[in-house]
Amino acid sequence: MTSASKALSVYVAAFLDELVRSNVKNIVVSPGSRSTPIAMVAAEHPDLHVWLNVDERSAAFFALGMAKARREPVAIVCTSGTAVANYMPAVVEAKESQVPLIVLTADRPHELRDIGAPQAIDQLNFFGKQVKWFVEMAIPEESPEILRYVRTVAARAVSTSLSGPSGPVHLNFPFREPLVPIIEDEHIWESGLDYRTQFVKAAESKLMMKDEELELLASGLTRIERGLIICGPLDRPGFAEEVVALGDKLSFPVIADPLSQLRSGVYNKKLVIDSYDAFLRDEYISQELVPEVVIRFGAMPVSKAVLLFLKKNPQIKQIIIDGEGLWRDPTLLASEVIHADPVLFCRLLNKILLENKGRKTGEPTSNWLESWIRADRVAGEVLQHFGNEEQEFEGQVVLRIAENLPDNATLFVGNSMPIRDVDSFFLNTERNIRIMANRGANGIDGTISAALGASTVAEPLILLVGDLTFYHDLNGLLAAKLHKLNATIVIVNNEGGGIFSFLPQSEHPKNFELLFGTPLGLDYSYVVKMYGGEFKRIDDWNELSAAIKNSKDVEGLNVIEVRTDRSLNAEKHRKIWRIANETIKANWEQGEGDAH
Repeated sequence: MTSASKALSVYVAAFLDELVRSNVKNIVVSPGSRSTPIAMVAAEHPDLHVWLNVDERSAAFFALGMAKARREPVAIVCTSGTAVANYMPAVVEAKESQVPLIVLTADRPHELRDIGAPQAIDQLNFFGKQVKWFVEMAIPEESPEILRYVRTVAARAVSTSLSGPSGPVHLNFPFREPLVPIIEDEHIWESGLDYRTQFVKAAESKLMMKDEELELLASGLTRIERGLIICGPLDRPGFAEEVVALGDKLSFPVIADPLSQLRSGVYNKKLVIDSYDAFLRDEYISQELVPEVVIRFGAMPVSKAVLLFLKKNPQIKQIIIDGEGLWRDPTLLASEVIHADPVLFCRLLNKILLENKGRKTGEPTSNWLESWIRADRVAGEVLQHFGNEEQEFEGQVVLRIAENLPDNATLFVGNSMPIRDVDSFFLNTERNIRIMANRGANGIDGTISAALGASTVAEPLILLVGDLTFYHDLNGLLAAKLHKLNATIVIVNNEGGGIFSFLPQSEHPKNFELLFGTPLGLDYSYVVKMYGGEFKRIDDWNELSAAIKNSKDVEGLNVIEVRTDRSLNAEKHRKIWRIANETIKANWEQGEGDAH
């Protein structure tokens, strides 16, 4: 082994080993020459799982989905040049959705930059503000100082990616030739450890407001009758139980976005509101339900009706609880922003309310609270009844998925119409269903790859997407073939961009199909077959129910296509919303009545 090869091997081994000792268990590798040292050494590490993904764009989303599902950092590595640029969409999504990614890019050494060398672009600070931290790594050496340096950077990268707000970090590695490392000594992983089990251990802490401030907040909230809790996208173990308990102690209804994870599980959901998107669209109903105070957790909910409800009522005191140190307030109407871990915040506030004997659990509800509960119940019954009645209706796809998902399944949802239909038609269930989506930047790119990344830990997994989202990430299907992943993909094929039918653009029909409808006329059976999957176009929708119910036994890639009529879909949605709101108002006037 040459001295250069030895220095390269020891340096990279020390870096990757410290990642592993910092709890990075997975790395997604895209092939390339300049990234050879990291790829080859990673493949030799006994505790690091290497996932190959040829397309860097797909690879980054695959890692993002895996990191999101595992709730832990995942590393990605690629060669120099435009390979790096293909990481950008996933890096943006990771930043916006607070997903920890360790982005490792190989680069030409300094002497080959800016002189026309092949595959050499400016990679310094390439992702700009889309990453939390950037480091231009030192040229490999095997000196004790450099080995301590490289382990320290690895540990710091993991810690930085996890600390609130979680997100991506970027380390750029300039490598000189020779690029092939040679690992001859099994003790190479201990290089630079100095007899420690982990060179640097970073302690994590949780944000929390001061005790006296929490006491004051609790005292004020117990005097509020018309209070509302809004839970947007937030995937934290233990949050659902704690926030529902808070709603119960305060007698506040709890709006539950599908990505809040509140709609699933075995606990009392009396105050968990899931049909709000239908009835908050109605001017009369929404004005009857205006609260004095809103406590909001997580990102803004998917529902535009919720956003407009808050914006139309600037007098509402909005208290935003954000444990990531962010400022997520697109209404620009927040009264207070409290940087506190949401689970810990609810737990401590619940304890104070119990100790101070504030409003007791089970206290008779106000007319206003009862109006929320009845509106939600009536709307939910209408959505289910009429959603199942409408033929070839996209909302019915979600209803059938929701009814037939196996316990402990994961539903990954594409953006545009699918996530909005899940918001409307995936109602409360006692089954344990985890719902995931890429709602950071809300793009449709990389959805298949992200879902398949999640499927490495989440089984059974069902992905619900539109036809344009499916088309956008056909390369992502390769991961299922390469790694023998099990997943069921349901494509709602309405020949184009269905969401635009709900937007003002639809009122200008002259060039609507050309610019927004964009029908593609593609038969996806061929591409699914190319990637070794099974494809089925559903004619009888009962087949969809059976396929979802049996998804726990699926092996490999199974793609189900459901055809719908885009031109009628918006009309059917509006019809059901109208019936729901008319029924609510009639119910309010007459007291308890038949929602149908």
